[in-house]
Amino acid sequence: MEKEMEEPGQTREMEEPVPGQIERVEEFLQRRCADCDDIIVRDMELGQGRRVKCLVVYVEAAAANMMLEDSVIGKLLNHLWEMDGKEIHRAVTDNGLGISDVKELETLGECMAAMLAGNVVFFLDGYDRALKISSKGYPGMGVTKADSEKVLRGSREAFCEAVKVNTALVRKRIRTTKLKCEELFLGERSNTLVSLVYMEGLAYPSLLEEIKSRLSAFEIDGILDSGVIEQLTADNWYSPFPQFQTTERPDRAAAAVLEGRILLLCDNTPAALLLPTTMNSLLQTGDDYYGHFEIASLLRCIRYLAIALAFSLPGLYLAVTNFHPQILPTNLLLSMADARGGVPFPGIVEVLLMEISFELMREAGLRMPGPIGNMIGIVGGLIIGQAAVTANLISPMIVIIDALTALGSFSIPNEELSEAFRLLKYGMIFLCGFFGIYGFVAGWLLLLIHLSGLRSFGIPYLMPFAAGGRDGISRWTDGIFRAPMRRMNRRPVYAVRENRRRMRWVEADTQDKPDGGAE
Repeated sequence: MEKEMEEPGQTREMEEPVPGQIERVEEFLQRRCADCDDIIVRDMELGQGRRVKCLVVYVEAAAANMMLEDSVIGKLLNHLWEMDGKEIHRAVTDNGLGISDVKELETLGECMAAMLAGNVVFFLDGYDRALKISSKGYPGMGVTKADSEKVLRGSREAFCEAVKVNTALVRKRIRTTKLKCEELFLGERSNTLVSLVYMEGLAYPSLLEEIKSRLSAFEIDGILDSGVIEQLTADNWYSPFPQFQTTERPDRAAAAVLEGRILLLCDNTPAALLLPTTMNSLLQTGDDYYGHFEIASLLRCIRYLAIALAFSLPGLYLAVTNFHPQILPTNLLLSMADARGGVPFPGIVEVLLMEISFELMREAGLRMPGPIGNMIGIVGGLIIGQAAVTANLISPMIVIIDALTALGSFSIPNEELSEAFRLLKYGMIFLCGFFGIYGFVAGWLLLLIHLSGLRSFGIPYLMPFAAGGRDGISRWTDGIFRAPMRRMNRRPVYAVRENRRRMRWVEADTQDKPDGGAE
């Protein structure tokens, strides 16, 4: 990649140490922050006789009022205001009088990064380092409810757009120092903060190194959303299937971290990424683990049925009606033939017209404001479907088929997985429309072959159904059917082998234990 992000001279300048002369610092700041009216560079004189010069630099909307008594920078300046010059340097050398949220910076590049991250940077004449003083940061939305992953039981908190807050929401649920958080900066111009959160002793070190290697394998102007990272680091970038699991729920992220997976948090986006992932994980919800196992198993079966409906129902309808009508009951066949009387289009055109109409209504409902969007989705579907049937453009059976297909796609918990099946559905329509039941079988075979070849950071995408016995992992504990919580005493394949036991019974009486108390 051609490296034209920064001029060579500018790069070397950013790597230089903080000069001890305040004039050189001021010259550097004026040159780097020229025409940046939202960046405030304020010079002051401290100490008795006001003989010691200092500079504070900050983004106007991100820093608190510096002179307030309760602000960190205000406390620091008030301490230094009446000191002698030598006492000022000694106090600053002692790490800002021991005030919390103060950190020393050694290079000019670190100073600029800290300031652009929303902190106040303090320079003192005669002191060859700068102080980073945490402030209120950039404005943003606070912790809200999760909209895309609604559950009946469990926490209502959702990730926000501040990566520090998101990290705190995970640590709130996993209160141990074995929960590690490593921070990286991506984007040559955006300097977006990215955090890798994992459990020491559970996550594979090789997996952690692999994701770090992929994050450092590209250079880009800016990272504005975690979706950019997902596309640039995926194993199979051409596949429509998601190879990262996205979540807005801190409890879901914490549960995944306890399984040995790695959580990737990106600043300015509430969507966190979980890796590795499998299709089975994408079909699970928080309710599956907070409720009874019988209900969870039933709901998972319904979700797998929803995949079959979303992917193959329109194609199966075309294959049966156009090539194999003899498999239908006679009364149903006569009813369908009577309903199609007067329809001028062949079956494949009917299906495509209704599918495209549903996609248009879905997109219009997403882009319009909340109440109006819901009205468009419901009223539009009723009106357009009824009008098309009345005008003999389509048959009533097509409306039912497409409505069931839409319900199937809406029932898939992960939006990206749902979009993949919505896209591949059109391929199945053409295969069945031209080749009948042979096209239907070929479509499913092609899908299974593709999914069998997918991997997410070395983990087969169809785990635990493919390679289900790998490393002693049972395919029935947490697959289509969820075992009782008493028997889910081992972590999945994501965790290192020697630390896969996550639950054991400690009471003396072992007669009621699921495994008789055996380890």
